[in-house]
Order: sequence, then structure tokens, then C-alpha cells
Amino acid sequence: MIAMLLAAGRGERLRPMTDSVPKSLIEVGGQSLLERHLETIRDAGITDVVINLGWLGEQIVARIADGSRYGLNVQYSDERDDVLETGGGIHHALPLLGDQPFAVVNADVYTDMPIPDVSFSANELGHLVLVPTPAYRDHGDFDLDAGLVRNGPSRVLTFSGVAVYRPEFFDGCEAGRFSIVPMLREAADDGRLQGSVYEGLWADVGTQERLDSINSRSG
Repeated sequence: MIAMLLAAGRGERLRPMTDSVPKSLIEVGGQSLLERHLETIRDAGITDVVINLGWLGEQIVARIADGSRYGLNVQYSDERDDVLETGGGIHHALPLLGDQPFAVVNADVYTDMPIPDVSFSANELGHLVLVPTPAYRDHGDFDLDAGLVRNGPSRVLTFSGVAVYRPEFFDGCEAGRFSIVPMLREAADDGRLQGSVYEGLWADVGTQERLDSINSRSG
């Protein structure tokens, strides 16, 4: 399996910090979010990683280089001229991701979640790891019913930003900027998304307040 880290985002809500540092290189407990994910990927036995680059991407390349000091082979999918959002970014990187299911991790989450080890039926297109919805959100994203992700009325669970997709999920997509969310909604309606729930350490490092809270707990 190949893993992709989504690290192109601007991190607007963490300004002014992210004016000079890419969001994925923000540190929690003395370690950057990105490097923490690289260690998790390595510990899962994955050796090949793709990182997409956007805002201040040159700093990521300077820090991570070819990944060898982490025991990994890292390649880069460059979006610095036009950041492509989640769906567009993954689609742009498909030539680097191979023809087998691949993991995708949002680099701006803080977690000890392992990379999911999953297998798919012929009908299934992906697997989302969901988490209990944090208190700062009014509602979650999805429900989980008999192992399938659903767009149910309760929406008690939140997408963690960790998933495994089959390349076929992106069949028919056109190059350019687009979100993956409508694709996930459609696949959930069609019963083509597996899901699981992780109840361990997870936080979305989305604001200065959340970052401060995570750092205080990690210390």
C-alpha cells in the first residue's frame, strides 16, 4: 500500500503562525504533525509516501527530503501554482499512487490512530475512519450502519481525515480543483463506503485555541 499525506492547505484560521510555516509543520509536543504521521505510516509497514505541496511547500521538501531518514521513500505531488482541494489533490497524485488501494491522511490532524488495514468487496470504493463528534461541532458528518458509512439523520460521527480508497473511486473525475465531500456523500448513498470508528486520541488542529489545548495536554 502507498500512503498519501494531504499537506497543501493554507491554514487560514491559524494565521499569523501559518504565514511563515506550513500547517503540517506546526509542532505538537516538540514534533511536527507531518513527521508524526510519517512515523505512523512507517510503523504500519508502509514504505512509499506521496505528499502534496501547496502553501510554503518548499519548507516541507527541505524538512522531509526523500524520506530516507524516516525509513521511507517520499515523492511529492506539486500543487503550488494551484492548490486543488481534497478531491482534486488526490486525483492529481493518482499517477504516483499505483493501481491498488491507497491510504490518505489529512496532515493537519493530531492522532495516534493506526493506518487501517482493510479489504474491499467488488462494490466498495473506500473505507473512512470516523470519530465521535467533538463538542465544538454542532453535528457530525455521517452515521455508521452495519459497517457502512451512511448519510443518516443523526450524523453522530465525524470523518477523521484518515481513509483508504480504491483508485476506481476517482474514475470519471476531471483534472482541476474539487472537494472529495460530494463524492463521499454519493458513495455513502450507494452503500459503497465501509467505515470504522476510532475512539482514541484524535484532534483537528484547526484553530489556535485547539492547538494550545492539544499542546497543554501533550505536555
